[in-house]
Amino acid sequence: MAVQRYKTEALTSVKKQKMSGNYLDKVPVYHENCRFEISEQKEVTILIEHKGVFHRITQKLLGKPKVSQIHLDRMGNYIWPLIDGQKSIYEIAESVRQEFGEKAEPLYPRIVQYFQTLNSYSFIRLKEPAAEQEENKE
Repeated sequence: MAVQRYKTEALTSVKKQKMSGNYLDKVPVYHENCRFEISEQKEVTILIEHKGVFHRITQKLLGKPKVSQIHLDRMGNYIWPLIDGQKSIYEIAESVRQEFGEKAEPLYPRIVQYFQTLNSYSFIRLKEPAAEQEENKE
C-alpha cells in the first residue's frame, strides 16, 4: 500500500511539474460570457447570472438572487486588470512579485492555482502564446 501511494505521489508530482512549466507560458483571456465590474477603489466584482429552470425555481421559492457577486481579494483585484490577452501567466506573476514581494510567496504554485480556479469556473480561458500559435499554423 505504501508503494502504491509513493507511485501515485511521484506521478502527481511529475504531472504538476510538467504542467506548471507550460502553464506559465499560457495567456489568460476573459471568457466571453464573464461579466464583471471594477469600482472606483479598483475592487473587482465578478457577476454570475443564474439561468435555467432549476435556478428560477430556487429564486422564486428560496429567494436566491438572480445574479451572484464574487468579490476578489487584494491580490485578485491586482491581477484581474492585468489579464489583457497579451501577458502570459509568467509575466503577470512577475508583476505580482514586484507589487507584493514576500507576501506573494510561494508565488508560482499560488498563481497557477489561482488561474486554474478562474479557468475551472469559466471566468477566463487560456490560450497558447502567440509564438506557439504561429508554429502550429505552419
